[in-house]
Amino acid sequence: MRSSISLGTIGGVRVGLNVSVLVIVAILVVGLAFGRFPVVFPGHSMVVYVLAGLVSAVLFLLSLLAHELAHAMTARRHGIEVAGITLWLLGGVAELRGEPRSPGADLRIAVVGPVASLLCGVLFGAVAWLVGALAGAPLVAGIFVYLAAVNVLLAVFNLIPAAPLDGGRVLRAALWARWHDRTRAAITAARAGRIFGYALIVLGVLEVVTGVGLQGLWLALIGWFLVNAASAEEQHTQLGTALYGLRVGDVMSGQPVTARPDETVAGLVDRVVMRRRLSTYPLVDDGGRFAGLVTLNRIREVDPRDREATRLRDVACPAAEVPQARADEPLMDLLERMRGSADGRAVVLAPDGGLIGLLTPSDISRVVATAGLRATDPMGPRGADLTIPRPTPH
Repeated sequence: MRSSISLGTIGGVRVGLNVSVLVIVAILVVGLAFGRFPVVFPGHSMVVYVLAGLVSAVLFLLSLLAHELAHAMTARRHGIEVAGITLWLLGGVAELRGEPRSPGADLRIAVVGPVASLLCGVLFGAVAWLVGALAGAPLVAGIFVYLAAVNVLLAVFNLIPAAPLDGGRVLRAALWARWHDRTRAAITAARAGRIFGYALIVLGVLEVVTGVGLQGLWLALIGWFLVNAASAEEQHTQLGTALYGLRVGDVMSGQPVTARPDETVAGLVDRVVMRRRLSTYPLVDDGGRFAGLVTLNRIREVDPRDREATRLRDVACPAAEVPQARADEPLMDLLERMRGSADGRAVVLAPDGGLIGLLTPSDISRVVATAGLRATDPMGPRGADLTIPRPTPH
């Protein structure tokens, strides 16, 4: 879930909004301004109700942000890098680049989010009481009562023991401590999440079919998200197990075919592409330093009439945007850095900076296909780094 709108950084953590968050804002504003508020607090103009709905939606998003920031800051205290926080349609996602090294750290990172939501609920409840007692403004107090109730509900919902909910992380930490096997615990929590997701889908469909209400569609949507997220988490954990212990040098394609930045696209096509039919061509300068990456997709984007005049440097992915690694680096560490990279490829450099290899989608597919044939550590990758987003569905 990628950010579409950047909100800057908070405490060194990048914060952004996915455009889908506008949907939940619209749902909250319409539901409150044209539904709940006019019924519970009659006598105000529609403008006032819409403003009250907007304030409620913004404060709700801020409380979601507080929930995710609690996860992020606690994770950083345990030495885990936080790539960023994104608010989207079903809540928030704190993207952690790595996993806790102990069940205790896993538990603390998981439980702090619901605690933050509960504290937000208490804070909003206190504000509602003060406004009602001192200002005598029922609608304003009603805004904070609503926010208090929603945050308490959010905390309770997220503690359901089903990954990727925070309760699933708590379950994983407990099973990890009991079994001394993080992989087994993570897979069990993910499967619990998938079962819970299917249950929500069934419940939502029944509500719609029986005419109870269209809110069943929302339950089904949350269930669908949980099923997919839990399945992805289980697959990611199994992949981490299969690739545990592999180094980049074990997987990379060595002795890559290179090109010069000032060579033309037509020259590369005639010299190499039509003969070798490779998908990736690193660029190296006169000093042998990596200078960019050209792929077949980038070549195809150049009009054939312009290939004679177009230099490779003009179409290459800049060197700074290509993930770089050393041959002795753990493969999983590099795969995390490759997520979201422009061309889905990485270059492998020697200690002196010279290019010695490439890691391409074909290399990754090949090692995944043969992973089950490799003998692995029977204890499992309990310390292996994985990147698993932490969602907070409504």
